[in-house]
Amino acid sequence: MTSFVPPGRARRRTASLAVVLCAGLTAALTACGGEDPDKGTNGVGRLSAPEIEKKAQAAADAADAVRLAGTLVSKGGTYRIDMRLKNKGGAGSVTSKNSTFALLRIGDELYLKAGAGFWSHDDGGGADSGKDGATAADKLEDKYVKVPGDDPTYKQLSGFTDKKVLLDGLLTLHGKLAKGDRDEVAGVRTVRIMGGEGEGGALDVSLEGKPYPLRFARGGGGGVVTLADWGKDFALKAPAEDETVDYGKQLPKTSSSS
Repeated sequence: MTSFVPPGRARRRTASLAVVLCAGLTAALTACGGEDPDKGTNGVGRLSAPEIEKKAQAAADAADAVRLAGTLVSKGGTYRIDMRLKNKGGAGSVTSKNSTFALLRIGDELYLKAGAGFWSHDDGGGADSGKDGATAADKLEDKYVKVPGDDPTYKQLSGFTDKKVLLDGLLTLHGKLAKGDRDEVAGVRTVRIMGGEGEGGALDVSLEGKPYPLRFARGGGGGVVTLADWGKDFALKAPAEDETVDYGKQLPKTSSSS
């Protein structure tokens, strides 16, 4: 015998089914009947935090070039950086408490250019030391100096021009990973992942195109850096001869290392 369900009851069952389906979809949609927040994106936002981190690191490693700009805070002080980097070198500027200097690295050759304040120093050695500092400042001011590879300054400053060194340090989150809020960086939609509820750093990853890291906030107030111009090549050219000074096998002591 064929069962018969009154029309009113059928409508109520259909409505109840819709409610159940709606509730089951709320994890993927902003609300029943709402729009998927990942619609039109690269889909990275649907992944777990560890998966997003892995995607971002892979995209960064595969990119030929990047620009980093922002502030880094370390035990040695606070640095404002604006560097364009690629696998074979980099160029840009670094500003510390005492001075601003330009860096240029092409392969293993590192060039440094700074004003007199960077080279001038008084290390407590008396009048002669002050005179030596002034002499160095006069000779080196606003000129590119090729930094000898075995000079302590080389190791100290070359890291600012090394894409792998900087990215490895910036893109590492510490602690248990978790997904944070959606946001925008320079008009690009992003999803945030955090380490240790933010204490281990926070990384905003692009939801448009390749999942590049676009902003990194270091834990403990260690600074914020934006990452842009991914994959955009730029020229690295050695300075002209009249723009350089050969200071020999070891540079004088600078204000940044005092």
